[in-house]
Amino acid sequence: MNQIKLLINGQDVDAKSGATFERKSPITGEVVSTAAAAGVADVDAAIAAAQAAFPAWSAKSPLERRALLNAAAAKLRAKSGEFSRLCVEETGAIGGWGHFNTGFAATIIEEAAAMATQVIGETIPSGHSDTLALGLRVATGVCVGMAPWNAPVILGVRSIAMPLACGNTVVMKASELSPGVHRLIVDAFVEAGFPAGTVNFITHAAADAPAVVEALIANTAVRRVNFTGSSRVGRIVGELSGKHLKPCLLELGGKAPLVILKDADLDEAVAAAAFGAFMHQGQICMSTERIIVEEAIVSEFLKRFVTKVQSLKVGDPTKGQFPIGACVDAKTVDHVKALIADATAKGAKIATGGTGTGGAFFDPTVIDGVTKAMRIYGEESFGPVVGVLHARDADHAVELANDSEYGLSAAVFSQNINSALDVARRIDSGICHINSATVQDEAQMPFGGTKASGVGRFGGAAGVAEFTDLRWISIATHHRHYPI
Repeated sequence: MNQIKLLINGQDVDAKSGATFERKSPITGEVVSTAAAAGVADVDAAIAAAQAAFPAWSAKSPLERRALLNAAAAKLRAKSGEFSRLCVEETGAIGGWGHFNTGFAATIIEEAAAMATQVIGETIPSGHSDTLALGLRVATGVCVGMAPWNAPVILGVRSIAMPLACGNTVVMKASELSPGVHRLIVDAFVEAGFPAGTVNFITHAAADAPAVVEALIANTAVRRVNFTGSSRVGRIVGELSGKHLKPCLLELGGKAPLVILKDADLDEAVAAAAFGAFMHQGQICMSTERIIVEEAIVSEFLKRFVTKVQSLKVGDPTKGQFPIGACVDAKTVDHVKALIADATAKGAKIATGGTGTGGAFFDPTVIDGVTKAMRIYGEESFGPVVGVLHARDADHAVELANDSEYGLSAAVFSQNINSALDVARRIDSGICHINSATVQDEAQMPFGGTKASGVGRFGGAAGVAEFTDLRWISIATHHRHYPI
């Protein structure tokens, strides 16, 4: 049993009310974690601690912040086994997912550490010859990071690493589906020597989410909000942030298209499609949800793709090595089943899959002949199912790819790079890859989407801009004349 407490001003504490909540395993249904259920009073205490710690933390040299961040990355890597265990227990992931999460999350911290000396400004020519004008980027204050369960180490770290590198203090709000994973992230920062109050941690019961989220955003000490999760909740976070005039960075849902042109290397496309659609049971914001194939090669692609997908075996990650584990809960499976039932009732065919072994386990499923009349055409599945759409030509493929409220990730396969680049430029998404999968990330890249997939960018220089204020400071080098 994992026991998770809040972290406020460097102290492990229970919720002021004494309340707790339970997280049950999606594999066994047994309770695996018991966590403190924070309320508004706990939120206010965490923010107050972060606010009190801000002057000293922001005054530290970038080299001091870099050293502490690199130490946190090392502590995080050392916990890879614990992260793997907790990811299996709390989210049903295969063991390798936790290890991969840990390794990549450590690179996010290291990239943030490298950016600590890159919070740079510029000189700006003034209209007054005797004035030196500067544009300076400075730490903004307390930042709130809200992390999801699906890539819990990566996205938990991403919610706080760059804000800390820029000189801000943070309050991290964990997902109620992975409280143990998210607390372990914070432990790495504490063990690295981050000062008390610099990093604070909140968990809450699902029923308390509306009150906790509003308290986090409404508090006047909070200067930035970042949220990764569903577009439905992202709209709520965005509305609250707008109400309280807080800049907000949102990375939300997706319906990633993978476009396969008729001259594509089909073996490469099949490998990328299988990985993109079914890695982590399709529960990644960048997961391939729509495979758009030119009509001339649909039959051959499907033959090879179905063979590949049928090789992806589903199993209990606590009992063996399987490429496909459990979904986060049985509700996800129910949603996938509903999408399949709707599509087949409207003329689509199940090319493979469509069944499960019960509970949160479900076979990777390919639905051929998806049309706009079907729910799966536009709804994010966030589960182990992918639809195949038939395109007349490249222009039609672009039309289908853009016919979505989402715009996070996309991919194009073609052996003609000019054709592929033309298609990539016309797809409305924040990210597009040529001849590789929709699912990929690098810590230094500007990560984010368009439309309902979010606002703003994590990563590299783009992340620095999100978590700093740009100030204009001028210096008069001679006596100035004023008209009165």
